[in-house]
Amino acid sequence: MIVKGIVIKSTGSWYDVLLDSKEVVACRIQGKFRLGKMKLTNPVAVGDRVTVNIESEEETVGTIRKIEPRRNYVLRQSPRKKHFLHILASNIDQAIVIVSMRQPSVKVGFIDRFLLMTEPFNIPVTIVFNKADLNNEEDTRFLEYLRIVYENIGYNTILTSTVTGEGLDDLSEALKGKLSLISGQSGVGKTTLINSLTPTLDLKTQEISDYSGKGQHTTTFAEIFELPFGGQIIDSPGIKTLGFNYLEEMDVAHNFREFFELSKDCKFGDCMHRNEPNCAVKEALEKEEISPFRYENYLAILDEIENQNYWEIQKDV
Repeated sequence: MIVKGIVIKSTGSWYDVLLDSKEVVACRIQGKFRLGKMKLTNPVAVGDRVTVNIESEEETVGTIRKIEPRRNYVLRQSPRKKHFLHILASNIDQAIVIVSMRQPSVKVGFIDRFLLMTEPFNIPVTIVFNKADLNNEEDTRFLEYLRIVYENIGYNTILTSTVTGEGLDDLSEALKGKLSLISGQSGVGKTTLINSLTPTLDLKTQEISDYSGKGQHTTTFAEIFELPFGGQIIDSPGIKTLGFNYLEEMDVAHNFREFFELSKDCKFGDCMHRNEPNCAVKEALEKEEISPFRYENYLAILDEIENQNYWEIQKDV
């Protein structure tokens, strides 16, 4: 029996598929699925529309035979196999990246790296600054600056606290009626925030490590959950680092959106906004029209990609 559905949970070797008939079936994959020439640790991702073969009506397991074309996907370098890629989610309406000003302290480099994953498909992103109840005056000043920077280039921002309830209504409204990828660094309170929006889920949480100051992973695989007020979220494992050895330098230049917008006024069509003459991005930087930390993060990613050993990248693992 051939049926269709959407992958709602991935544990690596098994996939839960919500069939169009609303039945959930555990599935394995048959054959090899590839994303172009990219080597993937997970050929099937949460959010994928798939064709499933169930041998008989009595069986409770199926085989994924085909993945329908993806509308979009969020891709990252595999944290365990650096020459492979991992799809965080596919066919999403938006992404929500959660950060905190403290416990753990905000890393603007992480925000910009996350945006580099979503920008190629123009996936809308909301940046959630969680744990607002912990912010002191210095945190608040820096937070307001960050919100201005990101809102000025088209990203939505929300300030939240599960302790005071601040911003939870705004976040619920942003999630309503959409399929949203929820992601962030470990320890920023992602799971607690999800529990506050969907208390019946009661997802497991852990405290931040006293020794390292970093959060402990609580989500171990991606999964779709229904929201009581309408819409769905994809909860994904906390991210520690994001690398981009699968990108070319021009990919980075094209996906820092305000730099790309300015690049049409650069003297050279292939300007990388470093030391080239008559560079519109450098001129905007000098006039304080673009964020200096966004520019520094841009340069850091370019340097990282340049320093990758070409033959090492090409080597199979």
